[in-house]
Amino acid sequence: MSAFTEDCLLGGRVSLVQPAKGHRAGTDAVLLAVSAFVKAGDSVVDVGASTGAVGLMVAARERQVRLAFVERDAALAELCRRNCRANGVEAEIYVTDVLDKAARRSAGLHPETADLVVTNPPFLEEGQARISPDEGRAVAHALPAGGLEAWLKACLGLLKPKGRFVLIHRADRLAQCLEGLCGPLGELKLRFVHPSAEKPAIRVLISGTKGSRAPLTILPPLILNGHDGRFTPRAQALHLGEADLL
Repeated sequence: MSAFTEDCLLGGRVSLVQPAKGHRAGTDAVLLAVSAFVKAGDSVVDVGASTGAVGLMVAARERQVRLAFVERDAALAELCRRNCRANGVEAEIYVTDVLDKAARRSAGLHPETADLVVTNPPFLEEGQARISPDEGRAVAHALPAGGLEAWLKACLGLLKPKGRFVLIHRADRLAQCLEGLCGPLGELKLRFVHPSAEKPAIRVLISGTKGSRAPLTILPPLILNGHDGRFTPRAQALHLGEADLL
């Protein structure tokens, strides 16, 4: 990673150095962070953290959290450390593959220790679509076959009983997401994200509580862009850190 950009998130509340090419934090990261209910004292784990955007935005909304990042790419994890220092955030950074149980334990990532897990997992699995020739994008966007189920299981394993989980994924992967989450989680809440009012959803935000038996709720959709192609007032407020999606 030889070229970087310095970006601002949540209206400047978070500064982020990230690679100029490859997978970069954007709207998905913002929506995930502003959908996470967090309170002072919570232990928060950002799984598949890359350069730390989601966890840092969560910490910007509630400074009194205990924050941890999980990222298997050592170079991205080092950028995450750099970003934590730049934002004045103390955090544990685990350089490990969340899909490898032995590696997780060896790295010191223990089960049932998190009050909140947030994750933006790779959207594709091997064999589902053509993978980007860019190595950074390929690693960030693709899991091995059956990897989504394993990823979700690993994330849920980090949660304490009654811990909270928040995920963003492609809307067309909803069935696979629910297959991995229903049962371990209750009080599931779904929010679909549409590029405009006339177009189908492209993302789904899913949250839930470990061990809850509360029923599923479908929340009002989020529309990102108006007829002029610009962010709607709600989407703009979310990106500026002036609103949330709780």
